[in-house]
Amino acid sequence: MMNAARTAPKARGVDHLELALLTGDTIGHLADRLVEMSVGPGRGFFARDGANIRQAGAVVLFGTRRATLGLDCGWCGFPTCAAKEQQAPEAPCAFNMNDLGIAVGSAVSVAADHRMDCRVMYSVGVAARDLDLLPGCHAVLGVPLSAGGKNPFFDRKPL
Repeated sequence: MMNAARTAPKARGVDHLELALLTGDTIGHLADRLVEMSVGPGRGFFARDGANIRQAGAVVLFGTRRATLGLDCGWCGFPTCAAKEQQAPEAPCAFNMNDLGIAVGSAVSVAADHRMDCRVMYSVGVAARDLDLLPGCHAVLGVPLSAGGKNPFFDRKPL
């Protein structure tokens, strides 16, 4: 999965991705942080996702660093990369986010090809970023993995 993400196509061939594989106690620490973060407005589902990743044998994190590519495409809402950097340096380059999505899509397709149960989780990425598990990344997604008789990541109780 991580190799598929690493070798996925990227804008201008520039790789701004960071990847990490979590197992054991690190998953528990991440799950604890999800539960702690669930008290925020609109974040009740973080507690459910925290309990959910405790059922995972591993969690793969995918993150992207913030870096403009000099394409002056306007996707970010600014006419040029220089204007974005001057007016909103914390705003992500649209290509960073696009590359992250393509990489995660490539990774979960490998999981599916090997009949591994998984789910892309925004909440896991938020907690991982809060814990600085992928230093320097402004956007992180988490993918818990399970190999069992039933996929624990889809038949979840609604909030």
